[in-house]
Order: sequence, then structure tokens, then C-alpha cells
Amino acid sequence: MQQVTLNAPKMSCGHCKMTVESTGGALAGVVSISADPQTKAVKVSYDESAVTLEEIKQALAAAGYPAE
Repeated sequence: MQQVTLNAPKMSCGHCKMTVESTGGALAGVVSISADPQTKAVKVSYDESAVTLEEIKQALAAAGYPAE
């Protein structure tokens, strides 16, 4: 199990939070995801044998919220 905090600078509101969490949460292998638009932080716990960090970042970017 891996845990990482990403920075998603384009998040700014509750809708952004819901989009990031639903997009990341839909990926197989993502155990939990929590986004905070005020700090721009996205905390992700994931099973690295099922999904990679790059795949998570690509999904978030495709939804309009690139994360670093």
C-alpha cells in the first residue's frame, strides 16, 4: 500500500473536489482519495500492484485537474 499527497493547483471549489475524488476513486487499486481545494492537496492511498501513480495522475489530468 502506497500513500502520496499530490498538488492539484487547478482545484478551487467543492465541485473540483467531487470531480477529483470520483475520478480517482473509480480507478481499480485506489483505496482512498481525499481532495482539499483550499490547500490544493490530494491525498491518495493505493495498491501499487493494481494501479501506478502515473495512471492516477493521468486520470486526474484527463478530468481537468493535473496533479504533481
